[in-house]
Amino acid sequence: MNTAHLLIVDDDPHIRSVLRITLQQAGHEVSEAGDGVEGLAKARSGRFDLIVLDIGLPEMDGLAVCRELRTNDTTPVLFLTARQDEIDRILGFELGGDDYVTKPFSPRELVARIAAILKRTRPVAPSGAAVARGVISVDATRHLCLVHGTPVTLTAREMDILAHLIAHPERIHARPSLTDALYGHAGASDRTLDSHLRNLRAKLTKAGCADAIETVHGIGIRMGACTGL
Repeated sequence: MNTAHLLIVDDDPHIRSVLRITLQQAGHEVSEAGDGVEGLAKARSGRFDLIVLDIGLPEMDGLAVCRELRTNDTTPVLFLTARQDEIDRILGFELGGDDYVTKPFSPRELVARIAAILKRTRPVAPSGAAVARGVISVDATRHLCLVHGTPVTLTAREMDILAHLIAHPERIHARPSLTDALYGHAGASDRTLDSHLRNLRAKLTKAGCADAIETVHGIGIRMGACTGL
């Protein structure tokens, strides 16, 4: 069982209770916070494997918490949201969210989503040396990306995408197959993938590698030459 230390940040005591019981039954250690300010403080002071973060929080909403957290932390974030608007979901991903579950939710689905994230972000065993292409080097087991030898901070999702692409540098990945390989469930849309790709490209470009990811129009995505030019 892939157990973990999880932080639940939600202002509804009933939801926190349901989540705590469900996640403890799944073998996880659980900590809680009742608002955004408390949640951010705990996230920064503790060592958590994943944060379950409600968007509609008092004091400081979940999007603001994630934005602040992402300045120096890559802990995976699973959003809880009562909002049906796709824009809220995409905004969450743009801020560094790894997945979302819409309220009301099935506890079983939540446990499955958490297990899927943990499987991607906590590999069972090291896979060996880092993989390099051009000016980029990626060691997914250490969650380390270097561009021109300088570390680039990536979220778990962004690291998933980059590690997958650089492992098959000459392959063109069709969007449906890439989405299935990275997310593993029907909840992820093309817009979700696009959001993560956009953020990843922006970070790599800022680090000095604008040609890291190439879109082959009408076919899919592949790793670029990574020349750093």
